[in-house]
Amino acid sequence: MVEAIRSVDPEVAALIEAEERRQANTIRLIASENYASSAVLSATGSVLTNKYSEGYTNKRYYQGQEVVDQIERLAIDRACDLFGAEHANVQPYSGSPANLAVYYAFCEPGDTVLGLGLPHGGHLTHGWKVNFSGRFYNAVQYSVRPDTELIDYDEVRALALEHRPKLIVAGITAYPRVVDFAAFAEIAREVGAKLLCDIAHISGLVAAGVHPSPVPHADAVSSTTHKTLRGPRGGMILCRKEHAKAINRAVFPALQGGPHNHTTAALAVALKEASTEQFKQYAQQVVTNSKVLCEGLQEAGFRLVTGGSDNHMCVVDLTPRGVFGKPVARALEKAGIVCNYNTIPYDPRKPFDPSGIRLGTPSVTSRGMKEGEMRQIASWIDRAASNMDDEAALATIAGEVAEMCAQFPAPGLPQH
Repeated sequence: MVEAIRSVDPEVAALIEAEERRQANTIRLIASENYASSAVLSATGSVLTNKYSEGYTNKRYYQGQEVVDQIERLAIDRACDLFGAEHANVQPYSGSPANLAVYYAFCEPGDTVLGLGLPHGGHLTHGWKVNFSGRFYNAVQYSVRPDTELIDYDEVRALALEHRPKLIVAGITAYPRVVDFAAFAEIAREVGAKLLCDIAHISGLVAAGVHPSPVPHADAVSSTTHKTLRGPRGGMILCRKEHAKAINRAVFPALQGGPHNHTTAALAVALKEASTEQFKQYAQQVVTNSKVLCEGLQEAGFRLVTGGSDNHMCVVDLTPRGVFGKPVARALEKAGIVCNYNTIPYDPRKPFDPSGIRLGTPSVTSRGMKEGEMRQIASWIDRAASNMDDEAALATIAGEVAEMCAQFPAPGLPQH
């Protein structure tokens, strides 16, 4: 593919190759990133890019849909089978549009919605003030407990009883513990609210059975299709049959035009991969790796938000080390370890210069790294955080990182 691009646009081809080398030679600990397989990448770059398909299977506004309809139906059936859902919409362009569609289906502008606050591990689309969800709806935010940094379900219930939201959102983007979807469902029933569970980060873990599923409890479940699921960049919504028409109408024609058929095909491939025993083993290793990485960091003197991890991510409070998120993240990148700086609960610092970093194990696990490599990564993070201004020390770590990466080829990438 790169050769085809090079013949037309050498500049873009060179940049793609540079990104391939970066992904091959660095340890990627961004919790929302992963490596898609060659099969998923090939489907994403297929001739389905050429096809336009407004509408749904067997009810399109364009001719020539016989192949596309089969592909979309395959993706829908596989999503329903994998997650045990009654209905699936695989057309959302990503996770945020998927959430917007659920809001559109269940709420009117100005209705009250209840979601986890961004500074406490929620997502922008869970009611944060700079997002559509905080501007078009009356957003009330729940938080985590100051002492444990765990979701305060008593507070969720109290806020729900006080504000009587039309929609409750249970979902996380920087929360390293299991979410009690059954508890959220009980609260939603008590106040007559619909329940949206956003599993964008954990959908692969849910599919593999290493995190409890929200599907039996929620009115709708939204997700991205990449992250732990290892699919293309896209979104999907699972829901009960009674909500299928409202969800479908919200996605199209309310919010989107034609679906991205190449993404739908790649999702179908990823869902088939996610139904295998190998994927279940991978997902379990993701969680094991996250726990071991947390243990290694704690032994090195770092403080872990909530004290550890039950899923694929670690949120690290750097203040006990006397350093902060942004400079540490920059130093780690120079050392060949890529993560993102992140707020911690009740962070006294600003979001663009926060106290912590967020780490995730999906990408390194896809490369085949296990417990021993996690301990080594924790050691490198410790060294980098202790030598942030020492360019030579960071370069030495980067060389060691590249050597280890060479032993674990990344799926889907040409080997350089």
